[in-house]
Amino acid sequence: MNPDELTAIDVHTHAEVSARGNASLDEELSDASSTYFKIDPARRKPTLEEIAAYYRERSMAAVVFTVDAEHATGTPPVPNEEVAQAAAANPDVLIPFASIDPFRGKAGVRQVRRLVEEFGVRGFKFHPNVQGFFPNDRIAYGLYEAIEELGAIALFHTGQTGIGSGIPGGGGIRLKYSNPLHVDDVAVDFPHLKIILAHPSFPWQDEALSIATHKPGVYIDLSGWSPKYFPPQLVQYANTLLREKVLFGSDYPLLTPDRWLADFAELPIKDEVRPLILKENAARLLGLRKT
Repeated sequence: MNPDELTAIDVHTHAEVSARGNASLDEELSDASSTYFKIDPARRKPTLEEIAAYYRERSMAAVVFTVDAEHATGTPPVPNEEVAQAAAANPDVLIPFASIDPFRGKAGVRQVRRLVEEFGVRGFKFHPNVQGFFPNDRIAYGLYEAIEELGAIALFHTGQTGIGSGIPGGGGIRLKYSNPLHVDDVAVDFPHLKIILAHPSFPWQDEALSIATHKPGVYIDLSGWSPKYFPPQLVQYANTLLREKVLFGSDYPLLTPDRWLADFAELPIKDEVRPLILKENAARLLGLRKT
């Protein structure tokens, strides 16, 4: 993948359906998420090949992953191997991340090593709300140790989630798990682990900004929100102290990069900072550029 040929790198996209048609969330949680993002629940979810074609049309690259929360939800994820194989078939546009349920224990650690060494996976997505764990719970530390050792990236959902939103009891999804302060412990205990805090971290935006300014290995992606709703302090830090640590992410297919980029163009972001956020910061973090 040549970053010079790309207009942007989207570090946050979801493989929501496998080639066999199996979804990564049950129908109730999936419909709640679609309603939250004002998407017709009946709209067909894109396959991995369709995701690749979508981003190729836009001369963009996309980090793509599933979410493995089988312990909490009972629903098997889209297979990590399928995501990695799709990326291998579309290396010009897809960058494979994976997801391992922390409750898989030592078997999960073995999967991390296998996925990196045999399938070229570059990072791992954690969704504490859906997976039902605090990021600083020792149950996940074996995973972090392996991810750090292998030079991969850990991406954590932070803040509010549309999954379960609006249904009784939030579908059992607890928001407390995604306070980014729990990830601060991970950054301390694994000082060489590269970490992405996904999304504007409502209602903990200031906590996320504090962690990213304090811990050199912690980045923030801007996915899941239209930029027109970004809190002012996030825009301020993206323009200044965190200009080299903020990353473009859409949350596709829940939020399209077309809409995100249109709204981002209206933000008061400095001209010299825009290319950093849209491509260059991610290119360095992902090892697509050496400096």
